[in-house]
Amino acid sequence: MFRSAFSKTLFAVTLLASSIFGARLTGQLAAADVKVSVGVTSEYTAAVKATLDRQWTPEHFHAPLSLRLSAGLLLLSSEKQGGNAALLLSPALRWTLAGELSLFLEGGIGAAIFIKTRVDARELSTAFQFEDRLALGLPWASGELSLALTHYSNAGIKRPNDGFETLMLGYRFPL
Repeated sequence: MFRSAFSKTLFAVTLLASSIFGARLTGQLAAADVKVSVGVTSEYTAAVKATLDRQWTPEHFHAPLSLRLSAGLLLLSSEKQGGNAALLLSPALRWTLAGELSLFLEGGIGAAIFIKTRVDARELSTAFQFEDRLALGLPWASGELSLALTHYSNAGIKRPNDGFETLMLGYRFPL
């Protein structure tokens, strides 16, 4: 069982790395950033997230508003279940507050596809999960530091719907 989960996780990481490398070669990531986050789930499972992230400030938007799109991988450790992993696609709306610190608030609803439908004692029922995220952050060194609370749930598509949360500290830096 552990080998199967490890193989699937390794495949997902390889797929993500290949996508990054291929997009980098074609110049599609010129404005993309990398974000690495570490944290814990509501089941006290360690969580690590790595994403490619792009931010846009469309001309017709109000100046402090911008859009972000990130894609990546969430890894969850677990002694009982052999861990879990998910591919993520997460759009978000960002509001940058006026002031010296340039604090920002983000919120978004994205999607996740999990390898297994169980996270410790939580039964997700479906591999597909919605990802609802709220984050607070600020510029730090050459990147950004953020604290995010994320909820994963299938929104009642199938029962049981034992969603879970993650609390993660992340750092976003230019690629």
